Amino acid sequence: MPIRLSSLFLRTLREDPSDAEVESHRLLVRAGYIRRAAPGIFTWLPLGLRVKANIERIVREEMERAGAQEVFFPALLPKEPYEATGRWEEYGDNIFRLQDRKKADYLLAPTHEEVFTLLVKDMYSSYKDLPLAIYQIQNKYRDEARPRAGLLRGREFVMKDAYSFDVTDEGLAKSYQAQRDAYERIFQRLGVEYVVVKADAGAMGGSKSEEFLSPSPIGEDTFVRSAGGFAANVEAVSFAPAPEVDASNNPAPQIFDSPNTPTIATLVDFANQNHPGARPFTAADTLKNVVLALISPDGKRELVVVGLPGDREVDQKRAEACFGPNEVEAANESDFAKYPQLVKGYIGPVQDGKQFLGKEGISGIRYLLDPRVAKGSMWITGANLDQKHIFNLTYGRDFEADGIADIAEIRAGDPAPDGSGELELARGIEIGHVFQLGRKYAEALDLKVLDENGKLVTVTMGSYGIGVTRLVAVLAEANRDDSGLIWPEAVSPADVHIIAAGKDEEPFQAAEMLTQQAESKGLSVLLDDRQKVSPGVKFADAELIGVPWVIICGRGVAEGQVELWNRRSGERVQVGLESAIEELTARRS
Repeated sequence: MPIRLSSLFLRTLREDPSDAEVESHRLLVRAGYIRRAAPGIFTWLPLGLRVKANIERIVREEMERAGAQEVFFPALLPKEPYEATGRWEEYGDNIFRLQDRKKADYLLAPTHEEVFTLLVKDMYSSYKDLPLAIYQIQNKYRDEARPRAGLLRGREFVMKDAYSFDVTDEGLAKSYQAQRDAYERIFQRLGVEYVVVKADAGAMGGSKSEEFLSPSPIGEDTFVRSAGGFAANVEAVSFAPAPEVDASNNPAPQIFDSPNTPTIATLVDFANQNHPGARPFTAADTLKNVVLALISPDGKRELVVVGLPGDREVDQKRAEACFGPNEVEAANESDFAKYPQLVKGYIGPVQDGKQFLGKEGISGIRYLLDPRVAKGSMWITGANLDQKHIFNLTYGRDFEADGIADIAEIRAGDPAPDGSGELELARGIEIGHVFQLGRKYAEALDLKVLDENGKLVTVTMGSYGIGVTRLVAVLAEANRDDSGLIWPEAVSPADVHIIAAGKDEEPFQAAEMLTQQAESKGLSVLLDDRQKVSPGVKFADAELIGVPWVIICGRGVAEGQVELWNRRSGERVQVGLESAIEELTARRS
């Protein structure tokens, strides 16, 4: 049956919704695919459901091809499984928690690793039952502090999450690759541009993680890539410690009065004016010591100081990945009040010739260094005395560190960690994520099976997610023009949009005839059979709704002609009424 606009539950809008920040959000609302119910929560309308269903169909086909079987879990889940894995606390404010009338704790699932694990534990007990891959397409809930960009960052969204269960690490690697291959097929069939990047596992844990990102200027994820093939999310980029340099000729450290130099810029100006060297000093010659507060899931607060070259800033996401599951923020006035020996603007690792920062230092505050700070390198940094700095301070000779914190920003032109060339930075939208979870969840929930020798062994797992509703927005963002959406054929709500234009009966009769012919060829039809609606409005709606092929039955019907309109290319050609559907099928990709 055709989708008749005369009866379709649809209202297109000519004005942008006031809360829309990105084009996909504006167009999906204006074209009648979704409506806002609350911040980050959307109602799906008939056209939107058809696009979402088409994406889900492709996902299901490729999951089946990869050997995964579909299940379906509740979204409302008890606290205990998440408490057993530690994620009840780790998720903090990011999950919706609630209690039933008996005061038992529940959550709206942000993800389902725990219950998948428990289901397999309940049903399987032998290595003969494995490998196993199961998946679901289900609503997820996360209490985003700032839901934005329509479907791209919401509080309720649909995800496909799959899980593999194997006895051996070799089996996990094989299952992981099968899912990874399926993802590539899914995105290729959907027509989504994507990049696969090394990623940080975050709260999920595990030994390996990769993200599928769709490059977009509105993406919230920054990733890097090199001409030689390196690609990674910025959080997952790690640099090897710089090689040690010869410090035998480094002069002894000297403390100088440096009034009114609390910033790197003022310090560099002071150094060049008052203590000029063989070359002008730059920010890269200074050691910036950043005081951070780490807040653990149970609310404990710890200060840590990270030393990094003065020409670099801390990247918040890299810091969160480095110190997770702790939250990370800049130290505040209350923190400094508790540690008055930290002199703001003049902090350094040494005070009066003795180690000041670090577990073995006077302060007792953990001290970490950026990997670019090489053993034997010489720096200008704070003296922990008001209005004073130390020159020629050498790492490994004059001070030590408790470890490395690779949290500095990455810049275009930085060398790739694998030596494959210079890095370039780009932004992308996460559309899929695959993890080799290993045995984290199986150990926490005691998922074991008997191996070939009758010995209990812990199962190893993989987790694989695709953002279904996010893909609707990604496709809308990438497939549009100034007039509206232009869906890829694989996900379009219909194969062809047939318009009856004009007041006479003939165009409507012709449109009905073409609809029947199209459906007999297996094509789905969106039929604009609205009476007393002007052709201009119908054409504008066709542009907005975005079915990639349009047939216009107008005045030319009297001469046996209709117009075939390719929304993607913009080409509009006159074709014979009797041969219009054959022409359409010949031109469709």
